[in-house]
Parts: sequence; structure tokens; C-alpha cells
Amino acid sequence: MTSCNNDDDMDLDLIEQSKNDETNASFDKKGEKSIATIAIENGNFTQLVAALSYVDADPELNTNLVDMFLNGKDQYTVFAPTDDAFNDLYSSLPGVTGITDLPAELVLDVLLYHVAEGRRGSNSVVPKKNDKTIETLLGESFTVSSDLTITTFTGKTSNIETPDISASNGIIHIVGAVILPI
Repeated sequence: MTSCNNDDDMDLDLIEQSKNDETNASFDKKGEKSIATIAIENGNFTQLVAALSYVDADPELNTNLVDMFLNGKDQYTVFAPTDDAFNDLYSSLPGVTGITDLPAELVLDVLLYHVAEGRRGSNSVVPKKNDKTIETLLGESFTVSSDLTITTFTGKTSNIETPDISASNGIIHIVGAVILPI
């Protein structure tokens, strides 16, 4: 990936990479890198990586999410919010400037709401007609419509901006907003 001067260029580079990279040519084919490695190397998911590290560091939660997404063998589908999505969330919450300003338990719930079990490409997530319900690791669900809109049970929305980034342990769909389970 080339060096980028702004987030729009970075998003375009990621879209081009997902279209041209042999490991991402088909979401059915497992990529060579893990979900966590892709997020770390991309540079546009620093807030997502920070959120994973934040909840992992809480001894009461004992989540091991970083290890699960870095070294795990199970398959997951991650609806990954970008740094811009997290920054939009922070600016909408009074007194919040970063992930550590939020309770770790809440951050864990938000993270789990962005993950579904199994390797689910866009053909399994995005419906042709009727909305499709996605059950998350939190135990709550959201729906996806044919226009790539995600709608939570409270009516909040996000969009799948870049689908089908293949990882060794799942699929990443980049979303434009942090989807909240509240």
C-alpha cells in the first residue's frame, strides 16, 4: 500500500488493495494475514486496535480478543469501523476524546456487536431483497439491507463501505460508523 496524505486517499488505497490483492481476490479464499494483522498494518484502524487492547488489558474482563483476532483459528466476520468512525463517535459524546474515556465493559459490548461467528462474505451478509439479520457475538443482532445499510435494533445506521477483505481467520467488512448496541 502506498503512503497516504489523507483518509480519503487511504480509503481509496484500501479499496484498490481489496480489489487487486490476490489474497483478497475471492472472499472464499482465506487470506494470508489475520484480521488483527490487517487492521494493524492498514493504519486506518488504530482506534479499533486500541479498543481491543483496552478491553484486553482489563483483568476483570479477561477477553483475549487481541489473541483471538491475531492468532485464532476460528473464523469471524468483523464489521470494522475506521478511525474516522470512532472519532465521529467520540465527538458525539460529551467529555470523550478517546477509547479509554469509556468504561471497558461498554467498549467490550461495542466490539462484540461488530463481530459475527463464521466467515461471511458479502454474498452471505448483503441480501438481494429482504433485510438480513446478523447475530453478533454480543448476542444482539442488526440488519443489513441490499443497499449495504446496517440498522441496529434501536434504528441507528451505518454503511458497509468496503466488503470482503479476506483474512486467514475471517472476513472484514469496513463500516462507516461505530454501530452501538444501545
